[in-house]
Amino acid sequence: MVHAIRIHAHGGPEQMVWEEVEVPAPGPNEARIRQVAIGVNYIDVYHRDGSYPLPQLPGVIGMEGAGVVEAVGSDVTTVKPGDRVAYAMGPVGSYAEERVMPADRLVTLPPEISEPIAASIMLQGMTANYLLNRTYKVKPGDTILVHAAAGGVGLLLCQWAKHLGATVIGTVSTEEKATLAKANGAAHIIYYRTENVVERVRELTGGEGVPVVYDAVGKDTFDASLSSLRPLGMMVLYGASSGKVPPFDLAQLGAKGSLFVTRPSLGHYAAKRDDLLGLANGLFDVIKSGAVKVSINQTLALRHAAEAHRALEARQTTGSTILMP
Repeated sequence: MVHAIRIHAHGGPEQMVWEEVEVPAPGPNEARIRQVAIGVNYIDVYHRDGSYPLPQLPGVIGMEGAGVVEAVGSDVTTVKPGDRVAYAMGPVGSYAEERVMPADRLVTLPPEISEPIAASIMLQGMTANYLLNRTYKVKPGDTILVHAAAGGVGLLLCQWAKHLGATVIGTVSTEEKATLAKANGAAHIIYYRTENVVERVRELTGGEGVPVVYDAVGKDTFDASLSSLRPLGMMVLYGASSGKVPPFDLAQLGAKGSLFVTRPSLGHYAAKRDDLLGLANGLFDVIKSGAVKVSINQTLALRHAAEAHRALEARQTTGSTILMP
C-alpha cells in the first residue's frame, strides 16, 4: 500500500498522521506519479492549521513535488510514462509516496535538474521568477529590500536579483543567517530584531528609499516595509509568516508617496500552461547557468514531516526543506 501524511482535523503538527491511502488510476487528462522528493513550504502550514482549509478531511497536504510518471489517463499529450516531472501549486496533496495530478500542471525536467533539486525549488523558484521579472521588473542599478533573506525564497531573490544587476538589502535575525544571505548575494544586512529597518534602509539609499520591498513576513514587517519605499514604490506582500496584516487605511499609501501594494500568488501568474512553462524554464535556465544555486539545508523522511513543520514555524530553517518518501 501507498503511504501519505494526512490530517483528520486542522491544527498543529501533531495532527499530521502517517497512514496508508489508496491512489486511484489516472482519469482523463491525469497522470499518476511515483514521488521521489517533496517540497515543504509555508503554505503547507496554512493548509494544516486551517488558515487555508482543505476542501475535505481527512486530507493530504502539500503543494510541491517531483518524481516519475507511472501511468497516464486518456487524452494526455503533455507527459508519458517514464518522464521525470515536477510540479508546484494545486491540487493539494504532495505529502504522499504516490499521487494523481492533472497532467497539464506537470513540467518535464531537463537532465541537469534532479528530482530533489526540483522538489526544493519549483514553488519557491517560480515565485522568485515572477516576483523579480513580472510583479516588479528588477533593473540593473535598483536597490531592493528583501525580508527573511535567509529563507527559501529569500535566498533565491538575493541571488537572482544580484544576477539582474540589483543591490540587495536583506533582513535577518541572526549572524548565521546574515552570513548565509551575504553568501547568496545580499550586499547589505539589517538585523531586524536589534536595528531600525526603516532608518537603515534610508541610510543605505541616501534617504531615498527603495523602489520595491519583497515581504513574506506580513504583520510584523508591513509598516516598516511601507515606510522603506520611495515615492511610487511597490510593496510586494507574498506571504505572512508572522500573521495576517491587519486592516489599514488606504490613505496611508498616498501620504507615504503614492505607493502600490500587491498580494500576488503563483496560482495566478502560472494559471495558463504557457505561463507555467515560461516560469519553470526560466528557473531551470538560471540554475543550469550557475547564476542561482539551490540550498537544500534540511532533508527529512516523509513520515517525519511534522518535525519539518515545527522547525519551519519556529524560523529555524534556512534555504529549502525536502521530504523523501
